[in-house]
Amino acid sequence: MAKDPLDEAGLHFDELNKLRVLEPEVNQQTTELKEECKDFVDKIGQFQKIVGGLIELVDELAKEAETEKMKAIGARNLLKSVAKQREAQQQQLQALIAEKKMQLERYRIEYEALCKVEAEQNEFIDQFILQK
Repeated sequence: MAKDPLDEAGLHFDELNKLRVLEPEVNQQTTELKEECKDFVDKIGQFQKIVGGLIELVDELAKEAETEKMKAIGARNLLKSVAKQREAQQQQLQALIAEKKMQLERYRIEYEALCKVEAEQNEFIDQFILQK
């Protein structure tokens, strides 16, 4: 079988009888690879869009989680503050109760002293009236 001089030179005719440097099979494989690469690039683009959307969603969720975390910390601090205020108020009320008990005891002693003075004065009046 004799080789075509164009084949030996690396030149080939395609199905449209155009002169080509690549063999028809290599040209077809190159075209298929080009289309596969284009499909791959398109799929990578779609993947990047999906991943970008996912990243945005995760960022939004992270911001919401951070906001809720700050709210929880604020609520916890407020609760601690309220607890400390109640404790301070309880101590103030206990001090007031102790003060009022001491005042009551002073009033009781003063009352007993006044009752004793009244009794002594009544006795004096009674003796004074009896002596006349």
